[in-house]
Amino acid sequence: MPYPLEQSLIATNGLRLHVARCGPETGPLVVLLHGFPEFWYAWRKQLEVLADAGYRVWAPDQRGYNLSDKPRRVRSYVIDELAADVVGLIDAAGCETAVVIGHDWGAAVAWHLAAHCPGRVSRVAILNVPHPRVLGRALLRKPGQLLKSWYVFFFQLPWLPEALVKLRRWRFARQALRGTSRRGTFSSADLARYEVAWAQPGAMRSMINWYRAAARFASRLGKTGRVSVPVRIIWGERDAFLRRELAQESLAYCDDAELTYLPASHWVQHEMPAEVNELLLRFLKHQQQEQT
Repeated sequence: MPYPLEQSLIATNGLRLHVARCGPETGPLVVLLHGFPEFWYAWRKQLEVLADAGYRVWAPDQRGYNLSDKPRRVRSYVIDELAADVVGLIDAAGCETAVVIGHDWGAAVAWHLAAHCPGRVSRVAILNVPHPRVLGRALLRKPGQLLKSWYVFFFQLPWLPEALVKLRRWRFARQALRGTSRRGTFSSADLARYEVAWAQPGAMRSMINWYRAAARFASRLGKTGRVSVPVRIIWGERDAFLRRELAQESLAYCDDAELTYLPASHWVQHEMPAEVNELLLRFLKHQQQEQT
Protein backbone atom coordinates (compact mmCIF):
# COMPACT_ATOMS: atom_id res chain seq x y z
CA MET A 1 0.00 0.00 0.00
CA PRO A 2 1.25 3.54 -0.73
CA TYR A 3 -0.22 4.37 2.67
CA PRO A 4 0.65 1.91 5.44
CA LEU A 5 -2.14 0.13 7.28
CA GLU A 6 -2.02 1.25 10.89
CA GLN A 7 -3.75 -0.66 13.67
CA SER A 8 -4.36 0.61 17.19
CA LEU A 9 -6.83 0.74 20.06
CA ILE A 10 -8.90 3.92 20.21
CA ALA A 11 -10.81 5.05 23.31
CA THR A 12 -14.45 5.87 22.62
CA ASN A 13 -17.70 5.88 24.58
CA GLY A 14 -16.15 4.29 27.65
CA LEU A 15 -14.39 1.42 25.90
CA ARG A 16 -11.61 0.70 23.42
CA LEU A 17 -12.12 -0.25 19.80
CA HIS A 18 -9.46 -1.78 17.62
CA VAL A 19 -9.24 0.31 14.43
CA ALA A 20 -7.44 -0.27 11.14
CA ARG A 21 -6.50 3.09 9.64
CA CYS A 22 -5.16 4.06 6.24
CA GLY A 23 -4.70 7.14 4.09
CA PRO A 24 -3.39 10.69 4.46
CA GLU A 25 -3.77 12.22 7.91
CA THR A 26 -5.32 15.37 6.45
CA GLY A 27 -7.78 13.60 4.18
CA PRO A 28 -11.56 13.73 4.75
CA LEU A 29 -12.58 11.06 7.24
CA VAL A 30 -14.42 7.95 6.07
CA VAL A 31 -15.54 5.37 8.64
CA LEU A 32 -16.23 1.82 7.43
CA LEU A 33 -18.55 -0.30 9.61
CA HIS A 34 -18.62 -4.07 9.14
CA GLY A 35 -21.46 -6.45 9.99
CA PHE A 36 -21.94 -9.99 11.28
CA PRO A 37 -19.88 -12.19 11.40
CA GLU A 38 -17.01 -10.05 10.12
CA PHE A 39 -14.49 -7.51 11.45
CA TRP A 40 -12.43 -4.69 9.96
CA TYR A 41 -10.99 -7.13 7.40
CA ALA A 42 -14.35 -7.06 5.61
CA TRP A 43 -13.19 -3.78 4.02
CA ARG A 44 -9.78 -4.96 2.83
CA LYS A 45 -10.79 -4.38 -0.83
CA GLN A 46 -11.95 -0.82 -0.10
CA LEU A 47 -9.33 0.52 2.31
CA GLU A 48 -6.49 1.02 -0.15
CA VAL A 49 -8.71 2.37 -2.93
CA LEU A 50 -10.27 5.00 -0.68
CA ALA A 51 -6.90 5.92 0.81
CA ASP A 52 -5.34 6.32 -2.65
CA ALA A 53 -8.20 8.68 -3.51
CA GLY A 54 -7.13 10.95 -0.66
CA TYR A 55 -9.41 9.87 2.17
CA ARG A 56 -8.43 9.10 5.74
CA VAL A 57 -10.12 5.75 6.31
CA TRP A 58 -10.93 4.21 9.69
CA ALA A 59 -12.29 0.65 9.81
CA PRO A 60 -13.02 -0.40 13.39
CA ASP A 61 -13.78 -3.76 14.85
CA GLN A 62 -17.14 -2.77 16.27
CA ARG A 63 -17.75 -3.44 19.97
CA GLY A 64 -17.79 -7.13 20.77
CA TYR A 65 -15.80 -8.10 17.68
CA ASN A 66 -12.25 -9.37 17.21
CA LEU A 67 -9.79 -7.19 19.20
CA SER A 68 -12.26 -4.56 20.47
CA ASP A 69 -13.69 -4.52 24.00
CA LYS A 70 -16.53 -6.94 24.69
CA PRO A 71 -19.02 -5.82 27.36
CA ARG A 72 -20.95 -8.77 28.79
CA ARG A 73 -24.42 -7.22 29.21
CA VAL A 74 -26.89 -7.47 26.35
CA ARG A 75 -27.97 -3.90 27.05
CA SER A 76 -24.46 -2.76 26.08
CA TYR A 77 -25.31 -3.57 22.45
CA VAL A 78 -28.36 -1.36 21.97
CA ILE A 79 -28.21 0.75 18.83
CA ASP A 80 -27.68 4.00 20.72
CA GLU A 81 -24.43 2.67 22.22
CA LEU A 82 -23.23 1.31 18.90
CA ALA A 83 -23.82 4.70 17.27
CA ALA A 84 -22.15 6.54 20.16
CA ASP A 85 -19.03 4.43 19.57
CA VAL A 86 -18.77 5.83 16.05
CA VAL A 87 -19.34 9.42 17.17
CA GLY A 88 -16.50 8.90 19.65
CA LEU A 89 -14.25 7.68 16.85
CA ILE A 90 -15.03 10.78 14.81
CA ASP A 91 -14.06 12.86 17.86
CA ALA A 92 -10.87 10.82 18.32
CA ALA A 93 -9.94 11.52 14.70
CA GLY A 94 -10.22 15.24 15.45
CA CYS A 95 -13.08 15.71 13.01
CA GLU A 96 -16.47 17.34 13.23
CA THR A 97 -18.06 15.10 10.60
CA ALA A 98 -17.34 11.94 8.66
CA VAL A 99 -18.73 9.91 5.81
CA VAL A 100 -20.01 6.62 7.22
CA ILE A 101 -20.20 3.50 5.07
CA GLY A 102 -21.84 0.42 6.54
CA HIS A 103 -22.61 -3.14 5.54
CA ASP A 104 -25.06 -5.49 7.25
CA TRP A 105 -25.18 -4.53 10.97
CA GLY A 106 -22.76 -1.70 10.19
CA ALA A 107 -25.37 -0.33 7.80
CA ALA A 108 -27.98 -0.42 10.59
CA VAL A 109 -25.63 1.71 12.70
CA ALA A 110 -25.10 4.03 9.73
CA TRP A 111 -28.88 4.47 9.30
CA HIS A 112 -29.21 5.35 12.99
CA LEU A 113 -26.35 7.85 12.84
CA ALA A 114 -27.73 9.51 9.73
CA ALA A 115 -31.16 9.94 11.31
CA HIS A 116 -30.07 10.97 14.80
CA CYS A 117 -26.70 12.67 14.30
CA PRO A 118 -26.88 14.56 10.99
CA GLY A 119 -24.48 17.15 12.38
CA ARG A 120 -21.76 14.51 12.73
CA VAL A 121 -22.38 12.50 9.56
CA SER A 122 -22.07 14.31 6.24
CA ARG A 123 -23.42 11.42 4.16
CA VAL A 124 -23.86 7.66 4.42
CA ALA A 125 -23.47 4.71 2.08
CA ILE A 126 -25.57 1.67 2.90
CA LEU A 127 -24.75 -1.85 1.73
CA ASN A 128 -27.46 -4.51 1.96
CA VAL A 129 -29.51 -3.50 4.98
CA PRO A 130 -32.81 -1.59 4.74
CA HIS A 131 -33.91 1.30 6.87
CA PRO A 132 -34.81 -0.17 10.31
CA ARG A 133 -38.48 0.75 9.97
CA VAL A 134 -38.68 -1.01 6.63
CA LEU A 135 -37.13 -4.15 8.10
CA GLY A 136 -39.40 -4.06 11.15
CA ARG A 137 -42.47 -3.80 8.94
CA ALA A 138 -41.24 -6.61 6.69
CA LEU A 139 -40.77 -8.94 9.65
CA LEU A 140 -44.38 -8.34 10.64
CA ARG A 141 -46.04 -8.38 7.22
CA LYS A 142 -43.90 -10.44 4.85
CA PRO A 143 -43.72 -14.17 5.63
CA GLY A 144 -40.92 -14.56 3.09
CA GLN A 145 -38.72 -12.14 4.99
CA LEU A 146 -39.62 -13.79 8.28
CA LEU A 147 -38.33 -17.09 6.92
CA LYS A 148 -35.13 -15.49 5.68
CA SER A 149 -34.54 -14.03 9.17
CA TRP A 150 -34.95 -17.33 11.08
CA TYR A 151 -31.46 -17.03 12.60
CA VAL A 152 -32.43 -13.76 14.34
CA PHE A 153 -34.92 -15.70 16.43
CA PHE A 154 -32.50 -18.59 17.02
CA PHE A 155 -29.97 -16.08 18.39
CA GLN A 156 -32.42 -15.04 21.11
CA LEU A 157 -31.80 -18.33 22.95
CA PRO A 158 -29.30 -18.19 25.84
CA TRP A 159 -25.83 -19.84 25.40
CA LEU A 160 -27.01 -22.44 22.84
CA PRO A 161 -26.28 -20.36 19.71
CA GLU A 162 -22.72 -19.70 20.87
CA ALA A 163 -22.19 -23.40 21.56
CA LEU A 164 -23.55 -24.54 18.20
CA VAL A 165 -21.71 -21.90 16.18
CA LYS A 166 -18.38 -23.16 17.56
CA LEU A 167 -18.97 -26.78 16.52
CA ARG A 168 -16.86 -28.31 13.75
CA ARG A 169 -14.46 -25.38 13.55
CA TRP A 170 -17.11 -22.69 13.32
CA ARG A 171 -19.05 -24.48 10.59
CA PHE A 172 -22.17 -22.32 11.08
CA ALA A 173 -20.23 -19.05 10.73
CA ARG A 174 -18.18 -20.34 7.80
CA GLN A 175 -21.37 -21.45 6.08
CA ALA A 176 -22.92 -18.01 6.66
CA LEU A 177 -20.14 -16.62 4.49
CA ARG A 178 -19.32 -19.32 1.94
CA GLY A 179 -22.76 -20.88 1.67
CA THR A 180 -24.48 -17.61 0.73
CA SER A 181 -21.84 -16.03 -1.52
CA ARG A 182 -20.50 -16.55 -5.00
CA ARG A 183 -18.02 -19.41 -5.17
CA GLY A 184 -14.46 -18.24 -4.44
CA THR A 185 -15.52 -15.06 -2.65
CA PHE A 186 -14.02 -16.16 0.67
CA SER A 187 -10.73 -18.02 0.35
CA SER A 188 -9.36 -20.51 2.85
CA ALA A 189 -6.89 -17.84 3.97
CA ASP A 190 -9.76 -15.39 4.52
CA LEU A 191 -11.67 -17.92 6.61
CA ALA A 192 -8.58 -18.64 8.69
CA ARG A 193 -8.46 -14.95 9.64
CA TYR A 194 -12.16 -14.97 10.47
CA GLU A 195 -11.75 -18.03 12.67
CA VAL A 196 -9.05 -16.26 14.68
CA ALA A 197 -11.40 -13.29 15.18
CA TRP A 198 -14.33 -15.53 16.20
CA ALA A 199 -12.13 -17.36 18.70
CA GLN A 200 -11.22 -14.22 20.66
CA PRO A 201 -12.43 -14.63 24.28
CA GLY A 202 -16.09 -13.60 24.53
CA ALA A 203 -16.31 -12.59 20.88
CA MET A 204 -19.08 -14.88 19.63
CA ARG A 205 -21.24 -14.19 22.69
CA SER A 206 -20.83 -10.45 22.13
CA MET A 207 -21.47 -10.70 18.39
CA ILE A 208 -24.73 -12.57 19.00
CA ASN A 209 -25.66 -10.07 21.72
CA TRP A 210 -26.19 -7.50 18.94
CA TYR A 211 -29.20 -9.57 17.86
CA ARG A 212 -30.41 -10.09 21.41
CA ALA A 213 -30.29 -6.37 22.10
CA ALA A 214 -32.12 -5.62 18.85
CA ALA A 215 -35.00 -7.86 19.92
CA ARG A 216 -35.14 -6.87 23.60
CA PHE A 217 -34.89 -3.16 22.88
CA ALA A 218 -36.65 -3.12 19.52
CA SER A 219 -38.19 0.28 20.18
CA ARG A 220 -34.73 1.84 19.98
CA LEU A 221 -34.29 0.67 16.40
CA GLY A 222 -37.88 1.59 15.60
CA LYS A 223 -37.16 5.22 16.49
CA THR A 224 -34.80 5.60 13.55
CA GLY A 225 -36.50 8.34 11.60
CA ARG A 226 -36.19 10.20 8.36
CA VAL A 227 -32.71 10.81 6.95
CA SER A 228 -31.84 14.26 5.66
CA VAL A 229 -28.18 13.70 4.71
CA PRO A 230 -27.36 12.22 1.29
CA VAL A 231 -27.66 8.44 1.13
CA ARG A 232 -26.24 5.99 -1.40
CA ILE A 233 -27.71 2.47 -1.19
CA ILE A 234 -25.76 -0.33 -2.89
CA TRP A 235 -27.62 -3.63 -2.87
CA GLY A 236 -26.57 -7.10 -3.94
CA GLU A 237 -29.85 -8.35 -5.34
CA ARG A 238 -29.08 -12.04 -4.69
CA ASP A 239 -29.12 -11.54 -0.94
CA ALA A 240 -29.96 -14.77 0.93
CA PHE A 241 -31.04 -12.86 4.04
CA LEU A 242 -32.99 -9.82 2.86
CA ARG A 243 -35.61 -9.35 0.17
CA ARG A 244 -34.70 -7.19 -2.82
CA GLU A 245 -37.63 -4.77 -2.51
CA LEU A 246 -36.55 -3.64 0.97
CA ALA A 247 -33.89 -1.47 -0.63
CA GLN A 248 -36.44 0.35 -2.79
CA GLU A 249 -38.80 0.80 0.16
CA SER A 250 -36.01 2.41 2.18
CA LEU A 251 -35.85 5.34 -0.24
CA ALA A 252 -39.15 6.61 1.18
CA TYR A 253 -37.32 7.48 4.43
CA CYS A 254 -34.65 9.59 2.72
CA ASP A 255 -34.67 13.18 1.47
CA ASP A 256 -31.79 12.60 -0.94
CA ALA A 257 -30.98 9.02 -1.90
CA GLU A 258 -29.86 6.86 -4.82
CA LEU A 259 -30.14 3.09 -5.14
CA THR A 260 -28.03 0.79 -7.26
CA TYR A 261 -28.68 -2.94 -7.55
CA LEU A 262 -25.73 -5.17 -8.40
CA PRO A 263 -25.80 -8.86 -9.45
CA ALA A 264 -24.19 -9.99 -6.21
CA SER A 265 -25.04 -11.65 -2.93
CA HIS A 266 -25.32 -10.10 0.52
CA TRP A 267 -21.51 -9.85 0.48
CA VAL A 268 -21.55 -7.29 -2.30
CA GLN A 269 -18.29 -5.44 -1.46
CA HIS A 270 -16.42 -8.77 -1.49
CA GLU A 271 -17.89 -10.09 -4.74
CA MET A 272 -17.89 -6.92 -6.80
CA PRO A 273 -15.24 -4.68 -5.22
CA ALA A 274 -14.42 -2.72 -8.38
CA GLU A 275 -18.06 -1.78 -8.99
CA VAL A 276 -18.70 -0.98 -5.32
CA ASN A 277 -15.53 1.11 -5.08
CA GLU A 278 -16.47 3.08 -8.19
CA LEU A 279 -19.92 3.83 -6.77
CA LEU A 280 -18.45 4.87 -3.44
CA LEU A 281 -15.84 7.13 -5.00
CA ARG A 282 -18.46 8.80 -7.18
CA PHE A 283 -20.62 9.36 -4.10
CA LEU A 284 -17.70 10.85 -2.18
CA LYS A 285 -16.73 13.05 -5.13
CA HIS A 286 -20.18 14.66 -5.05
CA GLN A 287 -19.49 15.74 -1.48
CA GLN A 288 -16.21 17.40 -2.45
CA GLN A 289 -17.90 19.19 -5.32
CA GLU A 290 -20.61 20.49 -2.97
CA GLN A 291 -18.00 21.75 -0.54
CA THR A 292 -16.13 23.64 -3.25
